[in-house]
Amino acid sequence: MELVVGQFNDSYEPVMDGVANVTKNYAYWLEKKGCKTYVITPNVPGYQDTSFPEVKRYFSVPLPYRRPYRLGIPQVDYSFKHDVKNIPFDIVHCHSPFSSGQLALKIAKKRGIPAVATFHSKFYDDFKDAVKLDSLAKFLTTIIVDFYNKVDSVWTVNQSTADTLKEYGYKGNIEIVYNGADFPIYNEDKELIKKANDYLKVGEKELVFLFVGQHIWQKNLKMLMEALRILKIKEIKYKMFFVGEGIAKKNLEKMVDDYNLNECVKFLGLITDRSLLQLCFLRADLFLFPSLYDTSGIVVREAAAVKTPSLVIANSNAAEGIEDNVNGFVSLNNEEAFAQRIIEIINDREKLKIVGERAQKTIYRSWEDIVEEVKLRYIELIKSKNKKFI
Repeated sequence: MELVVGQFNDSYEPVMDGVANVTKNYAYWLEKKGCKTYVITPNVPGYQDTSFPEVKRYFSVPLPYRRPYRLGIPQVDYSFKHDVKNIPFDIVHCHSPFSSGQLALKIAKKRGIPAVATFHSKFYDDFKDAVKLDSLAKFLTTIIVDFYNKVDSVWTVNQSTADTLKEYGYKGNIEIVYNGADFPIYNEDKELIKKANDYLKVGEKELVFLFVGQHIWQKNLKMLMEALRILKIKEIKYKMFFVGEGIAKKNLEKMVDDYNLNECVKFLGLITDRSLLQLCFLRADLFLFPSLYDTSGIVVREAAAVKTPSLVIANSNAAEGIEDNVNGFVSLNNEEAFAQRIIEIINDREKLKIVGERAQKTIYRSWEDIVEEVKLRYIELIKSKNKKFI
């Protein structure tokens, strides 16, 4: 029996972030595994979706101060509501508690089908950054927790993220379903390395660092930029590439100017071509990911796929699964320590290579494998909700 699955999220192509990446890979691989899958998400004016997997979009307006994100308003989109009414969902999966998640929950309750919700983001941090008032941020977080209380199954992407949700006040059961990576396993390929050097315009022996993600202050990018300045002062020669967009980008570019880092630091913007993004990961000697905000850095797994180890902050959610000097590296959360850790790492290139190889063996998991597990979990949830399901 073919499952009909809905993947609901408030961002999707062309507005790509980590959660949109999860949504895309769930939908893609579920289709490959015989499920009819729909992505339900706000519209983006002027963007044309591909036919696989099928995407249903609803009316939206720009989200102030968080461009290019959109505020979805499905209630006023009657054409969309008619289309969705005719989709015979067996299960819905919410990747956001906002417009798409509320819609999915409404559909699930009305039809008596299971609703899964994955807790992906540190919403309190987002709210605190937006409203600047701790009491209001906490109140808004309680509303988010109430959403997770209403679904049939709550998932998180690792144990530390489950702990975060519990800290927010959620007391129900939580299942861990890890994220994957869509890059193929890399084995030595000189031609790919040459392509990467050409694309980034770097020499074969140049030291290359990389950051991939939203350019927002929650990602701890001010500390990263300060650490890069220290490296320059200590006369470490390197090239640092930032991939992504975000509201902090202009300020980061100004810091580069102010610190005279123009020769060292380059901004590549948003890279939607996965093969080009893979080249960036492949060429990097070290992936720098100081974020305390991310619940699970998919980018760390993507780096591991091509044997590039990551430097993360000790005890951050992104550090779960990383053993220092074994399959990655950890640092204290300050610019001096982070810069010093980079220097220590690059001074032992043989160890750096070995750690990258171990990262590939221990951190990387393909989305295909992850989604096989997801499909089995869906079937069990449907059976428990509907005893007639076979």
